[in-house]
Amino acid sequence: MYAVIATGGKQYRVEKDEVLRLEKLPGQVGDTVSFDQILLFSDGESVSVGTPVLGNVTVSGKIVEQDRAKKILVFKTKRRKRYRRKQGHRQSFTAVRIETIQAG
Repeated sequence: MYAVIATGGKQYRVEKDEVLRLEKLPGQVGDTVSFDQILLFSDGESVSVGTPVLGNVTVSGKIVEQDRAKKILVFKTKRRKRYRRKQGHRQSFTAVRIETIQAG
């Protein structure tokens, strides 16, 4: 059984007990989150596709981590002009464990 959800401007294929790293969501570690934009649902026998979303399917999970990713370096330069800029960036993320996928 799996579903395709949309959150944070991206789409994710999720299954039960899977841990996802999503764009930052509000909430503390241990809080429950539910996703309402379900694009596709499969129970192993049949596949339901939304137009654009399914209204009778719910996916819920529990926040297991609120953290920031590893630092990436952003380096800008212009040749022959002595122009150099170095900047770091750490993206915030939320790790969510999918607990239930329910149809109906």
